[in-house]
Amino acid sequence: MQTNNPYLFGNIYRNKKVLITGNTGFKGSWLSIWLLQLGAKVYGISNGIPTKPSHFAAAKLEDKITYFEKDVRSLHDVKTILDEVKPDFVFHLAAQPLVRLSYENPALTIETNVMGTMNILEALRLINSPCSAIMITSDKCYDNRDWVWGYRETDALGGSDPYSASKGAAELVIKTYANSFFNKSESNVKAASVRAGNVIGGGDWAQDRIVADCVRAWSQGTNVQVRNLMATRPWQHVLEPLSGYLLLGEKLSRNHELNGEPFNFGPNGDQNFTVSYLISEMQKTWQGTGVEVVQNSRAEKKEHALLKLCCDKSLHILGWKANLDFKEMVEFTIDWYRKYYEHKEDIYNISCSQIEEYVKIARSRRHIWVTND
Repeated sequence: MQTNNPYLFGNIYRNKKVLITGNTGFKGSWLSIWLLQLGAKVYGISNGIPTKPSHFAAAKLEDKITYFEKDVRSLHDVKTILDEVKPDFVFHLAAQPLVRLSYENPALTIETNVMGTMNILEALRLINSPCSAIMITSDKCYDNRDWVWGYRETDALGGSDPYSASKGAAELVIKTYANSFFNKSESNVKAASVRAGNVIGGGDWAQDRIVADCVRAWSQGTNVQVRNLMATRPWQHVLEPLSGYLLLGEKLSRNHELNGEPFNFGPNGDQNFTVSYLISEMQKTWQGTGVEVVQNSRAEKKEHALLKLCCDKSLHILGWKANLDFKEMVEFTIDWYRKYYEHKEDIYNISCSQIEEYVKIARSRRHIWVTND
């Protein structure tokens, strides 16, 4: 199923080879489907399917892309695959993505998130085939001071937990390779980094993710265990940052001056809501469960209550801004899960339809990645 809009992202991805690391994960599976719609030849690297259920498995993506079951922590494997594929674009999403797990296994987290990122960049440097690389980190790469205003790309990196520290360190590695190697005239590689806020949407089945935890509990008629009901996050639908990643990929491929530049992708400033409010709105859309939401009383490691991004740079340089309002985001998310339980055999087309609806809304609001050519 391909989009019928020839001007989406300037038609840059049609018939191009695009490699996604972490393609079996939540974001990676959605990005794979969108790129297939855009006519790309999609390749993936992942060390397995991280959850059960899985969006990747439910959409039968293994039959639609070329998939290498390898670990980004192996430079040899990464270089072998990139040398074989010689992708036009790389989207590096492979990571250990959970804060709580980073406390339980900090070495795995740092090795995956820092050394895995370095391995992608090192392989690109050694092969030196023409490629635009979008390196995905996290909004948690910033040194969180619990500010009420949004963090900008020039703010300090760091973090008090192993996950945040690993993402801040990955950003430094990306900057080093972009400035030391990819800025030279003999380099055919360009790289930019992206930082996104808390992402929700259909197909996320990871543990310790508020939407996935709620849907699992509601579908089984059990209580929802929540860590911090009053934590405030910049919630956005998964297609929001992906539209930004794809737009940046297009711009980076045409403009070497974007090499090494970091970009934030997050919702509008008025869409920071508490976990409690998000759950209440999801319950309304789910249409009433009668199941209690319970604050988890177990002692937890430190987790910041407030995090917000400033996305002015993405707006002024790329022309990107968020597409959905909070209500639309919740409806997209819960509608996907409801259809999952009703039509499990048709997940690929259900996901394609949501992308098409997202594009339709963006077209009505005249977003640049829909209207430019």
